[in-house]
Amino acid sequence: MSPSVRTLPAPPADSPPADADQPDTADLCLGGLLQAFSEPLRQLIVRRLAVEAEVGCGDIELPVTRATGSYHFRILRQAGWTHTRRIGRERYISLRSADIEDRFPGLLPALLRAAEADEVRRDGKARG
Repeated sequence: MSPSVRTLPAPPADSPPADADQPDTADLCLGGLLQAFSEPLRQLIVRRLAVEAEVGCGDIELPVTRATGSYHFRILRQAGWTHTRRIGRERYISLRSADIEDRFPGLLPALLRAAEADEVRRDGKARG
């Protein structure tokens, strides 16, 4: 996955968050973002969202149960990494890259590069 980050358009203005626990941009906390990003599965989710504009919750295949996946999505949402919106019964997730960049310039690209380097290192150890 490429470490480059594209700034994604914000969800449509008429699309309120699906959950009330998504913090405002001004309330994003560096410690909360870093803590949420520290888990490899959540890094995988953030990296996937960094290259796709928006995905359905069920479109991200994870090597865990649905309940565990929901838990990780909730952690990312509450920390401010993601925006979740609902259309009917479906939930769609996008990365809040513009909000994170506004609040902490350069953080997202740096963390994505670091996560990719860690993955390469882990893969190298697994093969060697």
